[in-house]
Amino acid sequence: MIRISTIFIAICMVLVAASLGLVLYSVAGISGTESAIVALTALTFLILYNAVSMRLRDRSDVGGQIADLSRGTADLARQVAEFGRRLAAIEGRIASSNSANSDRVQSVVGEINELGGLVRQLAATVSTHEDLLAGHAPAPAPVARPAPEAPLDLIASFDERPAAPPPLPAAPPRPAPPAASPQTASAVHAGSGHNQTQMLATLRGAIDENRIDIFLQPMVTLPQRKVRFYEAVTRVRDERDQLIAAEEFISIAEASGLIGRIDNMVLLRCVQVLRRLMVRNKDVGVFCNLAASTLGNSTTFAQCLDFLEANRALAPSLVLEFKQSTFRALGPAETENLAALAQRGFRFSIDHVTDLRIEPRELADRGVRFIKVPASLLLDPKRASTSDIHPSDLSDLLGRFGIDLIAERIEGERAVVDLLDYDVRFGQGFLFAPPRPLRPEGASATGGALPNQAQDIQGSNGSAPTSPSATTAATPAAPSQRITGNAALARRI
Repeated sequence: MIRISTIFIAICMVLVAASLGLVLYSVAGISGTESAIVALTALTFLILYNAVSMRLRDRSDVGGQIADLSRGTADLARQVAEFGRRLAAIEGRIASSNSANSDRVQSVVGEINELGGLVRQLAATVSTHEDLLAGHAPAPAPVARPAPEAPLDLIASFDERPAAPPPLPAAPPRPAPPAASPQTASAVHAGSGHNQTQMLATLRGAIDENRIDIFLQPMVTLPQRKVRFYEAVTRVRDERDQLIAAEEFISIAEASGLIGRIDNMVLLRCVQVLRRLMVRNKDVGVFCNLAASTLGNSTTFAQCLDFLEANRALAPSLVLEFKQSTFRALGPAETENLAALAQRGFRFSIDHVTDLRIEPRELADRGVRFIKVPASLLLDPKRASTSDIHPSDLSDLLGRFGIDLIAERIEGERAVVDLLDYDVRFGQGFLFAPPRPLRPEGASATGGALPNQAQDIQGSNGSAPTSPSATTAATPAAPSQRITGNAALARRI
C-alpha cells in the first residue's frame, strides 16, 4: 500500500514541474509546447532523484537490521555454549557421584564380608568351648586368625606348613624342629655369637656363595585385608644355614662397603619375584629396600641404574624404599641419582619413620608415593601432640599429594580398629603375616623334587647350588621340613 508521504511528494513534484512550465510560458515567452517539454523534463529529474534517495535510505535501514540480527545471533551462540558447558559440568558431577557411591558400596560389602568371617570364626570358637565345657572333646589348639585374602596364589611360594602356636600345658611336648629348618627364633638369635670379624667373614662368604635370601611380608588393604604389596626382607645364611637378620649385619656391611653388592643381589631377586607375581596378577607390587651408601656410591649406583633401566617396564610395580633419615640427609650426588630413578618412572617409599614432621609436597616432587609409619607412632597421643600434624589428618594430607600412608608393625586387632578411624588404607605387621621365605625350587607340597632336578633349575636361574638343607627336604622322611633358599624364583613359571 502506497504511503501517504509518497503520494504527497508525487503531488508536490507535479506542482513544481507545472509551475516551472507556466513561468516559462508566461514570463519568458516560450511557446506552450516547449514549456510543457521543460516541465516534463523537470518532473522526470525530480522523480529520479526521489527514487535514488529512497533506495539509499532503504539500504541503510536494511544494513542496520542485518547488524542487529548478527549481534542477536552471536548472543544466542554464547548462551548455547554456556548451556552446553553447564550441562557437561552437571554430567561430570553425576558420574563422579555414581563412582563415589559405587566405591562406598564396595567398601561396605567388603566390611560386611569381613564381619561375616569374624562371626563364623566366633561361632566356631564358641562351639569348641561349649564342647570343652561339656567334656565331649579334648582341648583344641587356638583358632588361627583369618589370613588376608591374597590376589594371587603366592602362598604356594611359601612354606605351606603354618606356624603352630605354643602347645597347651596339658598337651604332650612337641618334638623340636630339624636343625636345617629356618625358624624365626633362630633368625633373630643366629648372629648373637658373631663378633664383627666373624660377621664380616660370614657376609663375604654369603655374597660369594649366594647365600643372600629374601623373605616376603605382605601389605594388605584395610579393612578388607587383601594383599596389595609385598616387602622384600633381606636375610643372610651363615655356613651352618642359620639366618642372620638385617639389623645384625647392615651396619657392618655399610662400614665394610659390602652393602652395595648385597643391594644389587636383593634387587635382582626382587625383580625375579615380581616377574613371577605379575604372571598371575598385574596389580601386585614389591617393595625393595636400598641403603643410603648405595645411592651415594657412583659405581654401585651405576650398576643398579643399568639393571633398573633394563627392567624399566616393571617401574610401576617395583617400589624402592629408603629410610627417613636417608631422605633428610641427601647430598647433591644422592639427589641427582634419586632424580635419575624418578625420571625412569620408579616410585619411592619411606620407612623407619621416627617423627611426623613431614613435608608432603617436597616428598611428592622427589617421587615418593608411599610412607610407612609405625602404628605405635600413629596411635600414641603423647608423640602426636609434639608433631606438626595430628595423625588422624595425616592420611588426607598425604593423599592430596598422591602419597599413600601405610601403617606398619601392627600386632593387634585393637590397633586395626583405631587405624580405621584415621583413614589408613594399608597395613603391615605380624597380625596379618610375618615375613616368610620362598619355597626352594622344584620342591612340592609333599616333599620336594630330586636334588639333581633342583640343581638344574637353579643353574638356569643363576642361583647357588642346592644346599644340604634342600637335599634333606627332598627325602620322604621329612615332608614338612621348612627350607630356605632363593632357587624358587623360577619355580611355577
